[in-house]
Amino acid sequence: MGNEQIGVMIKQGPQSWGIIQQVNGTASIAMSGIWSANEACKSPQVYARVVREDSAEMIVAWVAAEMGEGQAWTIRLDHVPAGGLYRIETCLQIANAEPEGERSVVGLEWAMRGDMIHHVGVGDLWVIAGQSNAAGYGKGPVNDPPEMGIHLLRNNGNWDLATHPFNESTNTIHIENREGGNPGHSPFLAFARMIKRKTGYPVGLVQTALGGSPLRSWNPQEEGTLYRNMVNIVQSVGGTVKGVLWYQGCSDCNPEECHTYGERFGAMVSEWRRDLQDAGLPFITVQLNRHTASPAMNDAEADRSWGTLREQQRTAALMMDHVTVVPAIDCPLSDEIHNSPAGNLLIGERMARAALATVYGQNLHYRAPIISNARLSSDAAGGTTVELEFGDVGGYLLHTGPSQSVFTLEDEDGNVDVLEWYISGKDTIHIKPGRPLQGQLYVNGAYERNPAAYFPLDSLTYMPVLSFYHFPVH
Repeated sequence: MGNEQIGVMIKQGPQSWGIIQQVNGTASIAMSGIWSANEACKSPQVYARVVREDSAEMIVAWVAAEMGEGQAWTIRLDHVPAGGLYRIETCLQIANAEPEGERSVVGLEWAMRGDMIHHVGVGDLWVIAGQSNAAGYGKGPVNDPPEMGIHLLRNNGNWDLATHPFNESTNTIHIENREGGNPGHSPFLAFARMIKRKTGYPVGLVQTALGGSPLRSWNPQEEGTLYRNMVNIVQSVGGTVKGVLWYQGCSDCNPEECHTYGERFGAMVSEWRRDLQDAGLPFITVQLNRHTASPAMNDAEADRSWGTLREQQRTAALMMDHVTVVPAIDCPLSDEIHNSPAGNLLIGERMARAALATVYGQNLHYRAPIISNARLSSDAAGGTTVELEFGDVGGYLLHTGPSQSVFTLEDEDGNVDVLEWYISGKDTIHIKPGRPLQGQLYVNGAYERNPAAYFPLDSLTYMPVLSFYHFPVH
């Protein structure tokens, strides 16, 4: 016997460790290949089945392939239920004792060998997109171990058990999102772990992010380089995904691009939904974290740019269907701009709760407090105050540290000193201005590039209020 392979050889089909996107709780698996035998065969027949990997329980019974010319075969395994991990087995039947035209599947376990595909899950695929905090730049130790059923499409084009760092570029076939250095920890293993635990589905993570990438690289109406790379990667895993995990914006925090971010983000989302053929494709987004390094521009201009962009991230989730946003302003950092592993765990679980509530329909409180109204009021002494009302407060607003300049005021004469602010109810805050107000008044909350550390939290979730900028006071 030579070195040539015999039996069934799979040439096209799922990869080992691959996750297949389920639709309404099931998936179809298509495969094709060739067969070979070391003896003459009158009527060879290829079969395939699906079994549970942990117990060998049969999930899809043996199905006969369509036999083609030149020892080719094709097969489609339908109604594979969401779950796993599964093993896909093949075999070649080369003889049987049945009358002509009939064929038995009894004893196929002892038919001629066939290729197998291991560690396959039927579940949900989530695309990771954005810049460095999406790619994962967290440094330092944390307990965030891999878990069977949470798999990653690596940059070499192969599925694997999901382990950090996600965007490392060993043997990459995607030069477009190759990092210049070695990345680190990201939020998305924590995200996937909660999704898998709450749904029972395996989760496949499709990494497409790149550190430092501006929105224009993701928007096909602008440059679109990373957008086209993302589409190619998604097509390689079947073309259908459950949703997008989006964390981006730092590179657009400049006076030239921050003001148009919301409009360009909306255009990008529309293009993605059109080309991925999903009009309601969910986007789970993150409002930008803090940035502690000295800015390239002056402090006031930098603060306005970061505040403007964060405000557009906040309002995008209000104005666009199937777009949600979670805060990151309270998360610890590994350096001046990248979230630490501990911060990434918080962000990943916040994004998972948002997905579980808005995509999977679970009854979870996932929203952070968000400003809903601001109006002039009076305190007990008859002095003027600004009363802020917040929506989506699951418990009550609380404050955990010394009073800091979380809120600022601006009117037609410029900045207005804030004498004090205080929580005045379950979901209200009062601000006392330091001078008489002139004309239209605006209020800002934790909008700066590096805002105050102690800001109001929701007692239910301990998430901070979403940053807001230039919110009108009535």
